[in-house]
Amino acid sequence: MTIAVVGASGFIGRHVIAALSKQDTGEIVATSRGGAGDAAWGPNVRAVALDVHDADGAYERLGRPDTLVHLAWGGLPNYLSRHHFEVELPAHYRFIEAMTAAGTARVLVTGTCYEYGMRNGELTEDLLPAPENAYALAKTTLLGQLEILRQERRFDLTWARLFYMWGEGQGANSLYPLLMAAIERLDKRFAMSLGEQLRDYLPIGDVADILVRLAQLKRGAGVVNVCSGDPIAVRRLVEGWLAERGTDIALDLGHYPYPSHEPLAFWGSRRKLDALLAGEVDKKT
Repeated sequence: MTIAVVGASGFIGRHVIAALSKQDTGEIVATSRGGAGDAAWGPNVRAVALDVHDADGAYERLGRPDTLVHLAWGGLPNYLSRHHFEVELPAHYRFIEAMTAAGTARVLVTGTCYEYGMRNGELTEDLLPAPENAYALAKTTLLGQLEILRQERRFDLTWARLFYMWGEGQGANSLYPLLMAAIERLDKRFAMSLGEQLRDYLPIGDVADILVRLAQLKRGAGVVNVCSGDPIAVRRLVEGWLAERGTDIALDLGHYPYPSHEPLAFWGSRRKLDALLAGEVDKKT
């Protein structure tokens, strides 16, 4: 079996490659625009330079993969830019369409919890999408396109709807790396929002393990929340990180307003994910 990970050099991709490398999964192909590879990936990973915006002959170049784990997406973290549906959406659809036309039978694509829109409370996969920013609209549209394409191609599709995550290698402007940088600088205070908003967080290692397990299901699972199912106030999350590091840095609460593109309190339902993972032995090829 050959599994290709598109976007392998990104925050999630590096951890997915690391998780795959621990298993006997056959050939692993890691793609990125540079294609230089990563020494930590190990000898069982083949690095390939690939840009989905110019990916002619990708199926052959990637070793005719049976499974595609599609993590790539440009234009982030600017969620509001039209770039997502004007540039990224058509390129990623064309790429996945070409891969399934050539023979890839199993596809996992990462979506976003922002597809649910400005809803509060527990979010379940049966809710109709209601995107309210450009990134979420582009992702929701891609999902719809692939569902229609499946009526013709009959490939297996899993749409992994990601909630929040944190960990090593995350973008420098995200909450966790900002806090770690402040600690390393020996700052006295850390500026943040009031922190009472409820979110759903997982460490990146857990997210990567879940994505690998979902990619190995025998049948596509459709839309699946990748989440903890356990809402936590952002202030409490940060305080937990501080306790783990044993630091007394003070929190400058209310320095920043709450983001306008997010509801105040939302989290994912994990019931479908847990059911799939509990039965994964029977579902793998």
